[in-house]
Amino acid sequence: MPEFSYKTIGEMFLTVTERFADKPMFGFKVGNVWQEMTFRQVREQVEKMSSGLKALGLQKDDNVAIIAQNSHRWAMADYANLCARAVTVTIYPTLTAKQVWWIVQHSESRFIFCGDKEQLEKVMPLLPELTRVEKIIVLDDYKVEHPQVMTLSELLALGQTYREQHPEEFVATVKSITPDDLLTLIYTSGTTGEPKGVMLTHRNLVANIWGSLQVIDADERDVFLSFLPLSHSFERMAGHFLATGIGAKICYAENINTVANDMTEVHPTLMTAVPRFYEKVYAKVIDSIAASSSVKRNLFWWAIDAGKKAWRSKINGKAVGPVLSTRLKVAEKLVFSKLKERVGGHLRFFVSGGAPLSPEIAEFFLAAGIFILEGYGLTETSPVISVNPLERIKIGTVGKPLPNVEVKIAADGEILTRGPHVMKGYFKDEVATREVIDSAGWFYTGDIGTIDEEGYLAITDRKKNILVTSGGKNVAPQPMENVLVTSKWIEQIVVIGDKRKFISALIVPAFVNLEAWAKEKNLEYKDHEELINLPQVKELYDRVIDEAMEGFAQFEKIKKYVLLPREFSIENDELTPSLKVKRSVVEKRYAHLIEAMYQEAQEAEG
Repeated sequence: MPEFSYKTIGEMFLTVTERFADKPMFGFKVGNVWQEMTFRQVREQVEKMSSGLKALGLQKDDNVAIIAQNSHRWAMADYANLCARAVTVTIYPTLTAKQVWWIVQHSESRFIFCGDKEQLEKVMPLLPELTRVEKIIVLDDYKVEHPQVMTLSELLALGQTYREQHPEEFVATVKSITPDDLLTLIYTSGTTGEPKGVMLTHRNLVANIWGSLQVIDADERDVFLSFLPLSHSFERMAGHFLATGIGAKICYAENINTVANDMTEVHPTLMTAVPRFYEKVYAKVIDSIAASSSVKRNLFWWAIDAGKKAWRSKINGKAVGPVLSTRLKVAEKLVFSKLKERVGGHLRFFVSGGAPLSPEIAEFFLAAGIFILEGYGLTETSPVISVNPLERIKIGTVGKPLPNVEVKIAADGEILTRGPHVMKGYFKDEVATREVIDSAGWFYTGDIGTIDEEGYLAITDRKKNILVTSGGKNVAPQPMENVLVTSKWIEQIVVIGDKRKFISALIVPAFVNLEAWAKEKNLEYKDHEELINLPQVKELYDRVIDEAMEGFAQFEKIKKYVLLPREFSIENDELTPSLKVKRSVVEKRYAHLIEAMYQEAQEAEG
């Protein structure tokens, strides 16, 4: 376990860039070739960037926004800000111009780092209304003639001159950072209302890194592949600050579509991802197996069965017998090794967060010897509250609280947490802060959960998502959604039923699979709208849902559903940037279909 005794992220940056000076810190693609930057080279660039910001007039506690895709430049901009004692305001690059305007305006940002032409063109028309913004710095050096826009190269040149004039200032400024200095403002992409600016300090992030490293075994030999947005608290803490703090190498995926290929090229040992990633990998594996010969299919499922039996024996403290051990060796050679190659061949484990992971998918990967450590947290908690330890993963839970984190369950089942990981508060919103942090320092997560006899935390659902049927039954939609989303026929699902007589659902089909099936059946249709209304498709989804609902109580089962012709998306404001469904938006948008579904059921009852 690496030593981690820093008081600020600034101190951490100074120390690791000296200790690991000649070791690769970042990997990134230029054209088709992977390039590297050492810790020394990154330090040099960050010093110039930070000094350049100082030359532009940046002051302590000023807010500086970053709106860019993941890259080594994003990471360096973040370190440049914090080393100048400024505050990084993270903005998802997928946000619309209107959403960007709101965050930049609300945060009172003085400077903006834009990743490229696309982000610059989103921000430029907003400048007349963003009166506090003084300069935009374009990270990929895309140049436009405008008095308020400069390239990264121009900032570096400005910084070089400033540094020559003030050679001691960079280190002195970093050493003056205090644990209670504000490090970042992360705007929650909440599923309701305007986003709130979560204020996290150096103490918050340092405490969360230290706590995570007591559970997760990682050091300078590790290679991270970063593809989750750095504007997200999970990737920012784990794949950015923690990775740097232990001296690991961080490789940046070109984009979300290249991750599968990037894994085989950089051979990561550690990766953070959200459940949607594992769901897509799982679906691809299952599809390829389904299309293979019966001999290969039978071998594959024979191997997975052996892996599951071995895993269950281990978790129950039983020895794996000689017959099963032999099966596992054969399974490893013929099946599991090929699956492991798909994720780079050297992966020690994934860490999953951001949303609940389906137990079925978790067990599938564990059976193949691909470990997923499911954890839990919120932006307001820096973010990690708990995580499963590698030596004792408990499927269906989010692990035990970190050693420096307190957790308790309130009388109504809500999860409360207290400790150095809890945010300072919401920016310019004391009322909202008091609503979630009580006088004793407990943060109210809004999640419902339980703690078992071994201290493992399990999440039932979001408190506000719990459905209460008109018959008074409490139904958590999350378990049903988790089961159904593992189906090859379902892309997205929202379970409905609050104050209703029964549970229903809005379902987005997995159209790639559905269209292939329709072609096999020689079904004729013009578009998705016609496809989902075919009686054969209705029969298919009736079967899929009936089979998935077998393990649920009668009052929990989905009785009716509507198939939708298109996916929920960020652009249509139906998903948050972290891909959580905005239930209220979806229910409002499809209210006519929901009402028609319940009306039809009522008329059928007579």
